Amino acid sequence: MKLLSTPANFQGELIRPGDTAYDRARRLWNGAIDRYPALIARCASTGDAAIALTHALQTGAPVTVRGGGHNVGGWALADGGVAIDFSHLRGVQVDRQRRRARAQPGALWGDFDAATQAVGLGAPAGLVSHTGVAGLTLGGGFGWLSRRFGLVSDNLVAADLLLASGERVRVSEHDHPDLFWAIRGGGGNFGIVTGFEFGLHATGTEVLAGPIFHAADRAGEVLRFYRDFIADAPDELSVFVNLRIAPELDWIPADLRGRPVLALVPCYSGDLGQGERLLRPLRRFGPPAADLVQRKPYLAQQAMFDTTSPHGWGYYLKSHYLPPLTDAAIDTLASHAWQHSSGASYMLLFHLGGQIARLPSDHSAASGRDAQHTIVINAVGTDGKPPPSDVGWCRDTFRALQPHATGEVYVNFLDTDEGQERVRAAYGQRYQRLAHIKARYDPGNTFRGNQNIPPLPT
Repeated sequence: MKLLSTPANFQGELIRPGDTAYDRARRLWNGAIDRYPALIARCASTGDAAIALTHALQTGAPVTVRGGGHNVGGWALADGGVAIDFSHLRGVQVDRQRRRARAQPGALWGDFDAATQAVGLGAPAGLVSHTGVAGLTLGGGFGWLSRRFGLVSDNLVAADLLLASGERVRVSEHDHPDLFWAIRGGGGNFGIVTGFEFGLHATGTEVLAGPIFHAADRAGEVLRFYRDFIADAPDELSVFVNLRIAPELDWIPADLRGRPVLALVPCYSGDLGQGERLLRPLRRFGPPAADLVQRKPYLAQQAMFDTTSPHGWGYYLKSHYLPPLTDAAIDTLASHAWQHSSGASYMLLFHLGGQIARLPSDHSAASGRDAQHTIVINAVGTDGKPPPSDVGWCRDTFRALQPHATGEVYVNFLDTDEGQERVRAAYGQRYQRLAHIKARYDPGNTFRGNQNIPPLPT
């Protein structure tokens, strides 16, 4: 491929194989991804992205887009491709009066949360502060506040896109509404999003949150109590479940470190006095091996999982949406959860419902509105590659849970090797509509570096 020389109007940095910065620039969150793009166009503006896109189209090179670089499948890079890299564009501007936040395409949720929490506002975000705003939002997205305020993408009010044709458009409910519908869950299939605008909420800056640890041999009874406890939970409360080996972290009691544990992780974002009363039964059941629930800054809760999902480790994961847990599903979880070799591997059960479920299934392209949970089974290797035995554990557990699942899947939890049927499963009846919108805006499938939806002309 003829490489782009640096034109006078390209404001960023062009990084090629052999450059000093190349190996660092091609590193992603998932250390198991090892790809060699022909060109990394580190953009300083939307204009830079347009130049890089034109070059890729002229040379026939695959086009990929990097925001935060957190996607498990490593779609930000392709061998021999042109990577449009927004990792240096991380600005977030907050309009307190209008309750709006504008985020650049390389912003991380840590950037977003810091800017919005500084004025007591917030919106649903991810669970790891170094996750990218772009990828999470385009896949639908959920976090601690989603039961109260909906999916991350439900809070997107407008976006700026660079289309395959080179045209730049702004999308919202009133401008290109079909495209706005599609990007809220349909991933990067339809264009390069160069700016995001979110609606914000008066969340305050504190939550009642933290893990409640139980020994692994009590998993069955704890999960049954959990199922019943969350059945009538208010929207202000999310309770996630982490099944893993307790990591060697200072804030975890010494007698639990290195032991198999089940952690219930509530986060209550309403009136904290009311939250204390509401969580009392959850905190007393067992009793637990340790109760670390406390009033804390929302920013601290948002960063809670950062150290257990760092850059450079190797990740391989599979996922299902689950309905309310049956006894059989609970038994399957309890029997498979700790059958792995790596102390960094885990299963995480997310609590959905609430405002997510109140919107109709076709409100946007995003999935999961009829599910009670998403589960992710993550084989993790601290040396950059997940152990083969844990990859097998991940696949076996996935198959064992399949009879208890809804049949759909959260698109951001799809790995690279899952096939087109799983992409279709991520969208269900919305897939056909997405394929037609794809044909309108990207008939040549320029943007295929993703969980791809090929164009389907009407």
